[in-house]
Amino acid sequence: MNLIIKTHVLGPLENNTFLLIDPQTKQAALVDPAFNSKEMIPAFLENQWTLSYILCTHAHFDHIAGINEISELITPQTQICLHEKDLPLWLNSGGATQFGLSFTPKTQPNYFVDENTVLQLGEHRIEMRFTPGHTPGHVVYYLPEADIVLCGDLIFRQSVGRTDLPGGSHLLLLRSIDQQIKPLPDNTRLLSGHGPETTIGYEKKYNPYL
Repeated sequence: MNLIIKTHVLGPLENNTFLLIDPQTKQAALVDPAFNSKEMIPAFLENQWTLSYILCTHAHFDHIAGINEISELITPQTQICLHEKDLPLWLNSGGATQFGLSFTPKTQPNYFVDENTVLQLGEHRIEMRFTPGHTPGHVVYYLPEADIVLCGDLIFRQSVGRTDLPGGSHLLLLRSIDQQIKPLPDNTRLLSGHGPETTIGYEKKYNPYL
């Protein structure tokens, strides 16, 4: 059965939090749970979905702030995925204090992804690709059968992620895009952490940074 993908635009920074559901097994994955992620709890309870994964592309506060709100969905089997190089950022409140905000994650990552990580959501394969630049441990999640990349703040429609925050590197970010994004098929959809979705082919043609 086809993977269900729902996009929720959440919080003051209008983050895209993605909900992936395998309808056959009722396994679900949340990608970058932002502020106000609690609004998804009723759908989980009504449909009896199991939260198998929380897939974090990186540990900036606006991409992990919702984790405190969905604690009732997290079980001992839920894998909270993050690259280990972003753990210091997670433990430093995701950089929230730099923006005058107070946030402390009550849950810690329990599964550190790396270049060899492959996850299964039902029959659907999720490959991790290491894409540092926006943060030292930024990753994207590639679903080859669905032709989708969940790309966090690596690349946006006609733009790329900022690199002026601690740990950022514009050179590394562009290298990550060259090595991990551009070689994929042009029709691959890019689902970014903010803004509208796009495709690799569109960005090759119109993104001034590529």
